[in-house]
Amino acid sequence: MPDTGKKMNSLSLPAIEIQQGPKQKIYIFAIDGKRLPEIATISRIHRDTKGGVDGYQRPEVLAHVAEIRRYLESKDPLLPNALVVAFNDSVKFEPSNNGTGDAEDYAKMGSLVIPVDDSLPEEEKPGWIVDGQQRTAAIQEASLDSFPISIVGFITGDVGEQRTQFILVNETKPLPHPLIDELLPGVSGALPKRLTLRVLPTRLVERLNNDGDSPLNRMIKTQTRPDGIIAANSMIQGLKSSITDGSLYFFRDPMTGEGDVEAMLSLLKPFWEAVQEVFCEDWGLPTRRSRLMHGTGVRSLLSLMDEIVGEEPNEFIGNRKLFEKSLEVIKPICRWSSGYWDFGNGETRNWNDIQNLAKDRDMISRLICREYRTKTN
Repeated sequence: MPDTGKKMNSLSLPAIEIQQGPKQKIYIFAIDGKRLPEIATISRIHRDTKGGVDGYQRPEVLAHVAEIRRYLESKDPLLPNALVVAFNDSVKFEPSNNGTGDAEDYAKMGSLVIPVDDSLPEEEKPGWIVDGQQRTAAIQEASLDSFPISIVGFITGDVGEQRTQFILVNETKPLPHPLIDELLPGVSGALPKRLTLRVLPTRLVERLNNDGDSPLNRMIKTQTRPDGIIAANSMIQGLKSSITDGSLYFFRDPMTGEGDVEAMLSLLKPFWEAVQEVFCEDWGLPTRRSRLMHGTGVRSLLSLMDEIVGEEPNEFIGNRKLFEKSLEVIKPICRWSSGYWDFGNGETRNWNDIQNLAKDRDMISRLICREYRTKTN
């Protein structure tokens, strides 16, 4: 047969398999850091061709990489901390036949067999570096023939689990909150409670920002949508409040924290379509020109949505016209991009004096909700 240039092989590396709990296993082994890119890649977060989030790593911090490289090129460098690598299920552990030592109830000696195929594109390599991105880059750049490193690996075919481990491993580091929020919709497995409470709101933001029929399509600013107008955190916080004790609560299971995303979207999409129609002059403008797209505008309007829906969410599902009728009630007092807000008792504020502060959000929310109640009761 002709030589196609394709080279397939495998690395068989001495390893220890450690059982953690009834299902999870980790593998501890060593490899020359210069060879790590043969079996593992850094999966940087980006959008795939269908608009979904792919990958989960942040871009390298160049100054940090340069600092590590200088250290590696110094006399007697030491990197004692293990890198963390997630492997797909093409990687296998083969236990040895010479016993397991004293820790036989939870540890086994053997070899980790990792396929190596130099024709594979980066994204199809069997391993993904969950923790150790900067160290890996520094080793590749360092003027060294080799530099053995320790690895802790785990095997899973679930990208959601890989993202979960990435978040947990990096939680004590300055991981950007927008990156965490964009990864949360795709995670699986246990997370700290404060992150668990954000999973459902971030799933809603993911859909609102990427569904073709969403009025907010590509309008929410995230790590992979940097040109968005609306701050993701403002939308997340507003949705979180509605899920906790507002109109979206009706579609949430308080025991599990899970929710009916489709039902929630059937309220949110027509509501924001109505906002777009009723406040068309203020819609889609940067926050310096319109407070409608501002954190205070977004969160006060979500509070108004809860007020409008009340105890009858099913009446508003898919009903843009009903939302439009409700928003027309409060339109005369709104000053999103010009004029003065009148809060009564002689208190007024210029439209662009409104800031994304708790006091201002409360003032606007109370005003428009009070106006709606007064005019509809």
